[in-house]
Amino acid sequence: MNRTSPAATSAPAPAPGANLTALRDHNTALVLGLLRDAGPDGASRAELAARTGLTPQAVSKITARLRAADLAAEAGRRASTGGKPPTVLRLVPDAAHAVGVHLDRDALSVTLVDLSGTETATRTSPLDLGAGAETVLDAVTAEVARVRAAAGGTLLGAGVALPGPLDHRTGVLHRVTGFPQWDGFPLRDALAGRLGLPVVVDKDTNAAALGLVLRGCAGPAGSFAYLHLGTGLGAGLVLGGAVHRGARTGAGEFGHQVLRLDGPPCPCGNRGCIEVLCLDAVARGDVAETARLLGTGAANLVRLLDIDLVLLGGGTLLRDAAAYESGVRDVLGGTGAAVPVAVTPAGDRTVVEGAAELVLASLFGREGRARLTHPSPGTSRP
Repeated sequence: MNRTSPAATSAPAPAPGANLTALRDHNTALVLGLLRDAGPDGASRAELAARTGLTPQAVSKITARLRAADLAAEAGRRASTGGKPPTVLRLVPDAAHAVGVHLDRDALSVTLVDLSGTETATRTSPLDLGAGAETVLDAVTAEVARVRAAAGGTLLGAGVALPGPLDHRTGVLHRVTGFPQWDGFPLRDALAGRLGLPVVVDKDTNAAALGLVLRGCAGPAGSFAYLHLGTGLGAGLVLGGAVHRGARTGAGEFGHQVLRLDGPPCPCGNRGCIEVLCLDAVARGDVAETARLLGTGAANLVRLLDIDLVLLGGGTLLRDAAAYESGVRDVLGGTGAAVPVAVTPAGDRTVVEGAAELVLASLFGREGRARLTHPSPGTSRP
């Protein structure tokens, strides 16, 4: 059934020897990201300079370019503390939009968001991920066409999130668990050709983790695990404020840690994986057992990575969120790996919002790292 609803880290410092264009783009992204954080109240040029470490002159040049591009606008003046009252600038959210696509095993969700990440339109429809590439691409193309009709200004691109494993850098899928026919499929390039837009592809759990970081949903935690229990089971990992994908973008295959050596076979080829155990318990309607298994896996992550927070989400889990939250917390406390446990505040939009943020992150200089919360060194070049 279709649903339409109204109104998707700081980037590493440039390496020594970077050309002036690269430095300028980096600094522009930092300033634009801070304007997004400031919301409708905006920020003064002095505040932007203090937060980025850039000179006031550099900030003035950057904000002039942003205003000329209609990405920033004046938002009034601060009260004077002596001298001329400072002008406040704000982001113009509807200057551009991004599309987020969540390809689940049995459903397709597509959302259109503005530069602030606010939803403009969303559509959800049934999908069979095993129906073949052409069928899936046709469905995505049709739904993106429907939501992009609501976009004003520039459409920056589409972020696509789906179960892994896959190669985030190339947008090529590997053996998606249960769907070996996708192995080696160049999803990014195929969809870019269909949509006529830049496309970014990542695992659903990584996209969710990125969205949670960039929207400030994770609070002060420097590291957390987002555990997603839906039609499958996976994890998005944030370490030191940045999404951890691994050297081959294979990190977070949480569902395929083996808990029982003689357990039931898993579609990945192993036996006793936590995913197959959890899904078996879900099929029996045993929420307590599912939560116990999920908590055991979460405790392994906490002890292994010393993370600060466990966030829970996914369609299956959200249907009985309080019971899962309580059950996972009880297991963690009983194993001595006690850390805060909470349900994702973004609810069933966690993944699709994160997919849109895959596109917006580069614009704001935050491809996986948390927002700036204090002044940091910057180059004075504009």
